[in-house]
Parts: sequence; C-alpha cells; structure tokens
Amino acid sequence: MEYVYAALILHETGAEINESNLTAVLEAAGEDVTASRIKAIVAALEGVDLAATDAQTGGSDAPDGDLA
Repeated sequence: MEYVYAALILHETGAEINESNLTAVLEAAGEDVTASRIKAIVAALEGVDLAATDAQTGGSDAPDGDLA
C-alpha cells in the first residue's frame, strides 16, 4: 500500500509519477524500495487519470490549507 500512497502524494502535489519521484518519496518515508514494485506501479498508473478518479470517489478527505 505504501507505493500507492506515494503515488497519491505525488499526484496531490502535482509532481510527475515516475520511478525517480516514487523512489524519493518512499525512501524519505523510510521504506525499503524494490525496483520491480516501482516499475509495476508506474506501469499500472500509466494513462490513468487520477484527477478523474478523485472526482468519481469524492476526492481527498484531507483538509485544504495549513494544518498548524
């Protein structure tokens, strides 16, 4: 699930979902990264419109703005 969450973080921040960015997010979270899993999630999400998926599922439950 961590790999999916990392992809969603990238999507939410407007960053490209690619192998390099996914690896960076996962490593920053302290996850042991597996190259084959990274390639698989990037391939699985290729051509997927996550914005449309967000709209269909009701979007993010995260609040907008500053959490402080």
